[in-house]
Amino acid sequence: MFRVEPDVFEALVREAVEGLPEPLRERMNNVAIVAKDHPTRGRLFGLYQGIPIPARGTHYGNVLPDLITIYQATHEDACDSLEELREQVRVTVRHEIAHHFGIDDDRLEELGAY
Repeated sequence: MFRVEPDVFEALVREAVEGLPEPLRERMNNVAIVAKDHPTRGRLFGLYQGIPIPARGTHYGNVLPDLITIYQATHEDACDSLEELREQVRVTVRHEIAHHFGIDDDRLEELGAY
């Protein structure tokens, strides 16, 4: 277990997003990424809520942004150092962004993302 202040955790989330390849970041569309302390259910590291890019049809518009939430307490409980926390946040951010691009858990497993 490794604890950090919320602003440190938020900086790790920003760092993970900024570390994505530029072509990928440019393709992200109408999505907000936030950090919260605890999930409302279970032991989630992150949660994607929204309409994945491939499912957006011609009538997509005037909708709230997709939401990716990264949960601090779950990450802290699983990590023993700042470097381990940084890496787990990076993995979670990429996992949830994959959902934004329409990649489900089964496909991520096939790709070796776990």
